[in-house]
Amino acid sequence: MEFILAELHRNLPDEVLLADVVSVANRMSKTSVTMEEYSKHGTYHATTLTRRFGSWYKVLELCKLPPCRSPLNIPNEELFANIENLWRNLGRQPKYHEVKKPFSKYSAGTYEHRFGTWYNALRAFINDINGQIVESKKNNTKSGTINPRAINYRLRFLIMQRDNFRCRICGDSPASNSGITLHIDHIVPCAKGGQATFDNLQTLCSKCNLGKSDLDMY
Repeated sequence: MEFILAELHRNLPDEVLLADVVSVANRMSKTSVTMEEYSKHGTYHATTLTRRFGSWYKVLELCKLPPCRSPLNIPNEELFANIENLWRNLGRQPKYHEVKKPFSKYSAGTYEHRFGTWYNALRAFINDINGQIVESKKNNTKSGTINPRAINYRLRFLIMQRDNFRCRICGDSPASNSGITLHIDHIVPCAKGGQATFDNLQTLCSKCNLGKSDLDMY
């Protein structure tokens, strides 16, 4: 068996990397190419190019290829809700390579185009979350929650962040068990007058939430 050291790509000239993207588009008979398509058919990985040039949209611009999708009309709130969903399902901060289907509705490139980098997108998301101060008052929160069952992505994230993305009954988390699904539960059930406020909400896994049913925990 022969052992061969893999060649580092960091010293490759820009034109070699960009030419490979154009080559993939030509072989696929497409006017453009997504990050996923390039990683599958290209000589290098898409992240090699995004690290070099800043974003996939910049790569396509330098290759004189049109954007492979248009993220311009997606509201920031929808992009942030997608981050919240991804973070919640993972039980931790999402990593760049995880921002893709089926885990994420949008690609990392969509966030890079809007915010410059994936890290900047996460920072904007956290700033948006922290800007929504939740008050523990009946029928009222500053995030606009009035319906006792209405829990928007900001409030849901704050509750799960407070509970360390763990079930408050069994302590399980998606970060340690990928089969775990977390829910937001009303401690005092809606049927008994419980409201969607910070102090009346808790994180439970689907199994514990089903077992709790409409019982008062406290």
